[in-house]
Amino acid sequence: MAYSSALFSPVCFHTNPNPNSRFSPKLNKTTRKPLIAAAIPQLSTATDVDGATLAVIGGSSVAALAAVISLADPEKRRQLQAEEVGGGDKEVVREYFNNSGFQRWKKIYGDTDEVNRVQLDIRIGHSKTVENVMKMLKDEGSLRGVTVCDAGCGTGSLSIPLAKEGAIVSASDISAAMVAEAEKQAREELLMGKDELSPAPVMPKFVVKDLESLDGKYDTVVCLDVLIHYPQSKADGMIAHLASLAENRLILSFAPKTFYYDLLKRVGELFPGPSKATRAYLHAEADVERALRKVGWKIKNKGLITTQFYFAILVEAVPA
Repeated sequence: MAYSSALFSPVCFHTNPNPNSRFSPKLNKTTRKPLIAAAIPQLSTATDVDGATLAVIGGSSVAALAAVISLADPEKRRQLQAEEVGGGDKEVVREYFNNSGFQRWKKIYGDTDEVNRVQLDIRIGHSKTVENVMKMLKDEGSLRGVTVCDAGCGTGSLSIPLAKEGAIVSASDISAAMVAEAEKQAREELLMGKDELSPAPVMPKFVVKDLESLDGKYDTVVCLDVLIHYPQSKADGMIAHLASLAENRLILSFAPKTFYYDLLKRVGELFPGPSKATRAYLHAEADVERALRKVGWKIKNKGLITTQFYFAILVEAVPA
């Protein structure tokens, strides 16, 4: 699992190949050919979470950009952050999402109007991811009584809709602040003001755990916007671990690794800021598929979800 629930905490500045589209494409059945033919656009304005312009880059400026990147040392900043909290990536992420990151992402995941244009766009993108996951699950039939592990639950944006549909949800996050907020929102939405004639939904079971500590068996395991905190070497192990918990289905979302997105991530790392307090790792779709295949799973459905400042590949895997 990832160390938190926040999807693109360090990388919230990517440009949509279709800036006018705010919604995800229809998810398709997997074939031997690529399902998502997402064009890689020419580099354009890159913006961080606070809306400050980072760079305007034309196609002919790639070499100059590469030279600028080579002079910067974002890795040094990461090392200093790790030293401050006395650990590596995992400790940095836990610290961030229990403090300043929690306040930032609580707003993004919530419904407050106190968000800027970029934060609102990211909220829309994450909501589309949750919406597509719910569609994947409900297309298979009723969720009543189905056991679901929401690994990296954040503030409950998926756990709560699942519980409303009757699923038995085990939700976890590395951030105690996120878990407390998720439980608070779940109680408000699921228990308060319930019609006595309607059966009360089962409250999700919320726990503070990292991905490595998760155990048990579930019909479905979902891990959204979390793998961005794992390098591919560790992501392989996490995918294998999550698959070992799932009986029938594993749903993952991750930031795709392409030349274009990787270059934009590197641009963002040139500019220190509160949205870049954790390391960001992109993953090639082929690497994720290989990791699943290695443990006997295959991709059944997949889709690309993009807004102007949010992007993710969503995959549904089943035992091969």
